[in-house]
Amino acid sequence: MSLRSRAWVLGVCALVFAQAVASLVMANGFRLTALSDVLQCILLLSGTLAFLPNVFSTRGRVRLFWLLMTLGLTFWLSYQLLWIYFEVYLRTDVPNPFVGDIVLFLHIVPMMAALALQPHVKQHDRAARLGALDFSLLLIFWVYLWIYNLIPWQYVQTIESAYAHNLNVLYSTEKLVFLAGLAILWNRSKGVWRPLYAHLFGANLLYAFSSYFANLAIEKNIYYSGSLYDVPLVASIAWITAAGLMAYDSKPHQESAGTTSGRGVWVARLGMMTILSLPLLAAWSVFDQSPPPRVRTFRLALTFGTMLVMGVMVFLKQHLLDRELLRLLRSSEDSYEDLQRLQAQLIQSEKLASLGQLVGGAAHELNNPLTAMLGYSDLLAATSLAPEQRTLAEKIVSQVRRTKALVASLLSFAKQVPADKNLVDVNAIVRTAMKLSQPQLSFRTIHLNADLADHLPRIAGDSNQLLQVCLHIINNAVHAMTESGGTLTLTTRRHDDSLCLDFSDTGPGIADPERVFDPFYAARPVGRGSGLGLSACYGIVREHNGNITCQNRPEGGAKFRILLPASTNNGAQLLTDRPKPGLPPGPDEPSALAARQSS
Repeated sequence: MSLRSRAWVLGVCALVFAQAVASLVMANGFRLTALSDVLQCILLLSGTLAFLPNVFSTRGRVRLFWLLMTLGLTFWLSYQLLWIYFEVYLRTDVPNPFVGDIVLFLHIVPMMAALALQPHVKQHDRAARLGALDFSLLLIFWVYLWIYNLIPWQYVQTIESAYAHNLNVLYSTEKLVFLAGLAILWNRSKGVWRPLYAHLFGANLLYAFSSYFANLAIEKNIYYSGSLYDVPLVASIAWITAAGLMAYDSKPHQESAGTTSGRGVWVARLGMMTILSLPLLAAWSVFDQSPPPRVRTFRLALTFGTMLVMGVMVFLKQHLLDRELLRLLRSSEDSYEDLQRLQAQLIQSEKLASLGQLVGGAAHELNNPLTAMLGYSDLLAATSLAPEQRTLAEKIVSQVRRTKALVASLLSFAKQVPADKNLVDVNAIVRTAMKLSQPQLSFRTIHLNADLADHLPRIAGDSNQLLQVCLHIINNAVHAMTESGGTLTLTTRRHDDSLCLDFSDTGPGIADPERVFDPFYAARPVGRGSGLGLSACYGIVREHNGNITCQNRPEGGAKFRILLPASTNNGAQLLTDRPKPGLPPGPDEPSALAARQSS
């Protein structure tokens, strides 16, 4: 504890000692009454000021906790000022029944709300909102109990003894509930929160006992302000001041330990219990014949009005719960769809990884004998052979070259190493692919439409690999529309933080679009494709942190969509403005490999 806090605690202890001495030495009279009322007011002001710095030094629900605790002490201080007004300023006894008693009764309600926040553990804001609604039900119920038990004896038919007895019982019950809440939090907390709750519990327990005996003394007309009944009351207020100072020095914060689900359930259950108790109280008002008829009528009307108000609040809570359930349902559906997509991508990646390891080793082993076969077949074709023999030799050369090309495709598929990436223009890559594909499109009477958006951001990628993807998808569309012709549409646009490339054709579509990226799956007849092209495209797009999908269009034909993340490094766009030595050619300067693939 800091030096300032120690001096503050010594000061409030001196005030408690002064109260004890005055209660023992001074006789009952105005001087003792004034001294006792002023001392209690100073101590309550001290407690309020001790709690107030915690409001400004914290945030979130911890700040709200201290704000509600400070509000409770402020109500208590206001009640003490009312006593000073009557006993010191007016020099008269506080009236009984006293309208200001409701201020004393309500000062514990904000403190109960503070405990319901459970500031020592982390809690979702949504649960806090629902908990606030549940607490509002409890608050209305407490106010209802005050009006039900005290107002009839204060305004409907004044009976001082009944009023004082009900006040003592109701206020004692309220303090017991508050003490039970403090005890539960004390038991469940840890760290610096545990001694803080312990001090608050001890101070309020002392106050509960002292006020109970003071109220009994009031009922028996033996209590007077400044009597020995006020000494433990003053000591409890000083203890609360010390708890506030200790909290400011230790600065307790939210901890991840513990769970709030049980607390939320019990608060909701208590709220429902209060609603269910209202019909019982209404029946009691009808069948209990001991109170006067006017009191019974007042209580019955009050109960029906409270049931209406609390019913509206329950409807509001159910409405909020329904909205929350619908939101959670939509969120779970979206999460399930994302999980399915992620699972499909994971399966595809595992297929590519395992197959890449397999074909990589097999292709290297096949390459050596194929090279020898190609050399021997070339030598055989160069010798003097009969026409039939030369035809057979050329067929051997053709089949060996085809097999060697297939092995080269296997090696290219298995390799898929990360390439050096620069900032590239997607529209430039698409235009280059269109130029390289134009001859075969014109030969097969296929029309090419392009809808390229302007001012697209650049992406970080390898221009040759992306060009290879575009050429292969265009080549697939060309083969699909070879017999009947058609239209191929290329579209680029921005989609959120990504660039979207669409390749749409008017061909017959794809029999199984979900399998087109599987290795060795080919829609063309046997011998016209290895089934590795789209798998390689899938690997290239994924290596660029993008996504590629295929689906059949409702109006006919197939549609490939590529999503690539846009680059946020605008200053690095100069990297692609001028080719540097050692870097791959830009999209407007396709490599020889890309040119061979397009032929």
